[in-house]
Amino acid sequence: MSGIKNISLYHYPLSRSARAKWLLHEMRGEDFTTIRVALRKGEQFTPEFLAKNPNHGVPVLDVTYEDGTQQVITESLAILTWLGDLDDRFAPSSTALRARADYLQVLALGGSWMDQMLWNIRLHESILPKPARNEAFAQFNRDKIKNEIAPQLTRRLSEHDYICGDKFTAADCLMGQNINWAGAYGLCRDEVFKTYMGRMKQRPAFQLAFADASEFEG
Repeated sequence: MSGIKNISLYHYPLSRSARAKWLLHEMRGEDFTTIRVALRKGEQFTPEFLAKNPNHGVPVLDVTYEDGTQQVITESLAILTWLGDLDDRFAPSSTALRARADYLQVLALGGSWMDQMLWNIRLHESILPKPARNEAFAQFNRDKIKNEIAPQLTRRLSEHDYICGDKFTAADCLMGQNINWAGAYGLCRDEVFKTYMGRMKQRPAFQLAFADASEFEG
C-alpha cells in the first residue's frame, strides 16, 4: 500500500462495512483505524457524517496519503474494488483480461444485484412498518436468489475453492458476506456453501472482521 499513510473505516457490525473491514484485515492486519457509527442512534444523519457520505451509510473510508492529502471513499463495492487494486494479492491484474473480467463481473453481481435482493428481503420482512411491507415482493427476491443467483455461485464453488477461481480475492469478501447474509434467511445453505463458508471463517481476517457480530442491533 505504498503512497498511503493511514486509512480509517467508518463501520457498524454485520453491515456492509464488515466486508470492507474483512479486506482491510487481510491486507493490513490491524494497521487501520475503525470508527464505530451508531446507526441505531442515528449518528449517520449528523451533519459531520453527512459531509462524508450524503447517502448516510457505511462503509466510508477516510484515506490519508503520504503527501498529506485526504480522500473520502464511499460504497462498499467501490471500496473493495479500490482496495483490491492496491495489492495484487487480492485482485487480478488489468493485463489478465479474462481473469479481470470474471472478477469484475462477480463484484458487480454481488455488490448490486444480489445485495439489493438481500436488502429487499430484509426491508420487507423486518425493517419497514408492517403496513408498508410487501410479502410477495420479499418472496420474489427470495425466489430470485434461490433460482438464479445460488445456481451461479454453486457452479463456481463446485469447481474452485474461491469465488473467482483457486485464489482468494476481494470478491470473496463481498460474496462471502452475501452468502453469510443469505444463510440467515434460509438461503444458500447447500453443502457447497457450508464448505465455502467454513473455509472463509477459518481465515484470521474474517474472524477479526466479524468479532463484533454479537453487537449488531437489527
